[in-house]
Amino acid sequence: MKSGTVLSFVVSKVESGLCLQVYLASKLSLSKRAAKNLLDTKTVWVNRRCVWMAHHVLRHGDTVEVPAPQKGKNSEPAAAPKIRVLVEDEHYLIADKPSGIVSAGETGSVANILQMQFGEPNLKAAHRLDRDTTGCLLLAKSDAAFDAAVAIFKTRRVSKIYHVIVYGRFERSVSTLQNELDGKRAVSHINRESSTKDASFLKVRIETGRTHQIRRHLAAIRHPVLGDREHGFKTARDPRLLTVPRQMLHASGLELPHPMVPGATLKAHSPLPADFRRCLQLFDMGK
Repeated sequence: MKSGTVLSFVVSKVESGLCLQVYLASKLSLSKRAAKNLLDTKTVWVNRRCVWMAHHVLRHGDTVEVPAPQKGKNSEPAAAPKIRVLVEDEHYLIADKPSGIVSAGETGSVANILQMQFGEPNLKAAHRLDRDTTGCLLLAKSDAAFDAAVAIFKTRRVSKIYHVIVYGRFERSVSTLQNELDGKRAVSHINRESSTKDASFLKVRIETGRTHQIRRHLAAIRHPVLGDREHGFKTARDPRLLTVPRQMLHASGLELPHPMVPGATLKAHSPLPADFRRCLQLFDMGK
């Protein structure tokens, strides 16, 4: 049956023993490939636990829940989106990265799409954002610009601002997390924008850029990023969590000394994307 924006199914005796991929394909009228794509989004829940293994065996009485597809859409791979550019000059562009796409390194990445979109075959991402993180991503138009940008990113002269929605009420209005990650120094400065008893909206400035730094720092203090299937809670205690489509982490601001123009600054701001704003509203923090 349908409940809100979640489709819920109970496995029958006849369906017991089916693997999750086949079950989803049957229930949602999808191809097996489309069902696997859906599982890869980590938005499928079995008995309120997030499951993404295609061959997970279902048993009689299991409850399978998935986000209801938007009208007119399905889980088949979509055509490459047109990516918005926030700032551009002769050396660089700062893209507004969408979710569900890696920054670089493969066909269909942000860098690859922009290479085709602008006829700039030499475009390279100067840093990375996680696949499901949205927002400001700097790309260089030449090898010289790329090398210069990478050198700047190795210093502390890059200001990176993120907005994030986390589980639970974040009590302190201002705080700094400094616990090491992978044996290396990691510093995240946090400002609480708003909160309820169930979730909090935070602004985070990071001094360092360790792998999954914000997600790991916040998970370590029991305030995991909503929608984070890797570092967050694996069980959906609150039914609203079933509808969060991805990790609610957005790179809203990027500012750095221009690597190729002495005295100049590269700066961009990315507004909160629609799914992020919907999540704020879901947890009573939207405007």
